[in-house]
Amino acid sequence: MPPRLVIFDFDGTLADSFPWFRGALNAVGRRHGLRPVAPEEVEALRRLGTREILRELRVSPWRLPALTRDLRALKAAAAGSIPLFPGVPAMLRGLAAGGVGLAIASSDSEASIRRTLGAEAAAVGRVAGGASLFGKPARLRQVLRAAGVPAAAAIYVGDETRDAEAAAAVGVAFGAVTWGYAAAEALLARRPARVFDAPGEILGLLDGR
Repeated sequence: MPPRLVIFDFDGTLADSFPWFRGALNAVGRRHGLRPVAPEEVEALRRLGTREILRELRVSPWRLPALTRDLRALKAAAAGSIPLFPGVPAMLRGLAAGGVGLAIASSDSEASIRRTLGAEAAAVGRVAGGASLFGKPARLRQVLRAAGVPAAAAIYVGDETRDAEAAAAVGVAFGAVTWGYAAAEALLARRPARVFDAPGEILGLLDGR
């Protein structure tokens, strides 16, 4: 049976924001005492979990809220210039036409998400934005309550290890996408229920593929 509700992460899953993030992190990081990330480090960092990345970049817990706040403000200003991944608009429309509910649970703000989605926002129901770095479980619970859908009838589709952790915390199946922030091997280590190598493959949820 197809899921009744597909919940998406946003950055790295629907929006191709990683190039923006790499530049923004170094710019904002200087204000918060982070060491810069060299281009040759990026692939190694993508193979780590979120907490491991924070340790590698020497992000102290007390600096994290301010760092996140500044990144979110920059992201809101850049939202109009960040594209969706090719195939995402058709995938969202196809799922909606197939009768599956769609939602988003993300650390990005709702306004930024809707601006980046543009016309495709019409296919999405609830957008639960503004989650703290490890606060996505609460946003997933909000979405499930609002939709009236049990966790067993939903799937959370994301591109980071913290997305897998959030799904597990709530009892929702996790679908890993391999085109986002984390490397495929980092996501596979979390034993996702589904793995998608292109946005169009997510349409296979409609008939159990």
